[in-house]
Amino acid sequence: MLPAEPMEQHLARLRRAIAQTSEALGDEPCSRALGVPDIDAALGGGLACAALHDLSAAPMHLGTAAGFALTLAARAPEKAKQALWIATDFGSQETGALYGPGLDLIGLDSSRLLVARVARPVDALFAMEEALKCRALSTVIAEINNEVDLTATRRLSLAARAGGALGVLLRHMPSGSPSAARTRWDVAAAPSVPDELGGLGRTAFRLSLVRNRRGPCGTWTLTWDHHERVFSALSVGVAAEAPDRPDQALSA
Repeated sequence: MLPAEPMEQHLARLRRAIAQTSEALGDEPCSRALGVPDIDAALGGGLACAALHDLSAAPMHLGTAAGFALTLAARAPEKAKQALWIATDFGSQETGALYGPGLDLIGLDSSRLLVARVARPVDALFAMEEALKCRALSTVIAEINNEVDLTATRRLSLAARAGGALGVLLRHMPSGSPSAARTRWDVAAAPSVPDELGGLGRTAFRLSLVRNRRGPCGTWTLTWDHHERVFSALSVGVAAEAPDRPDQALSA
């Protein structure tokens, strides 16, 4: 009779088998890095795949939040086949629909994006849950203009864990309700730095990580390079202090 395999060797063999299976299936890595060291460190390496993430914005910044969600889809590995965007009829009328040339200008090949329109928010949640179970999708984004309860976010989180995709719940307004999302973000537009010709600079986002199950929270301002599909921390000059003018102070 052969001796029993030590538990450590048995676990190591199982880990190798799981890793080989994941590689054969073409799975994404466990995190999708943003490429900014401070943020990726706070996130434990990047945004967790196979998890739900919550984005929200004030009404005037909804377009910015949608743009940020699309950049996350654009940062999926090239081998990832498709991303899915889910919107309700009312939400599309309220905030507008996606614009094909705009997708190209944000760095996301429109041929990699599927779009689903549904009648009601509850339909959007159902579609998102089913889509997150599909292993052919790298990213699933759903616009929601209603409150989403804790039970719904738990279902979405479980579906993401089963399918391996990165799930993004794009809320039309900030919400303080409980959520099972791995991270929660508030997104706003930020002033960009003009280019070398004095024209419009790169798209800039002000990101506030207000909940993070992997580490600390924080606020960052980033720019997005749609050609290279990379983020960079925005560094802007600070105005120098006004010089001392004692002569004017005496004459005042």
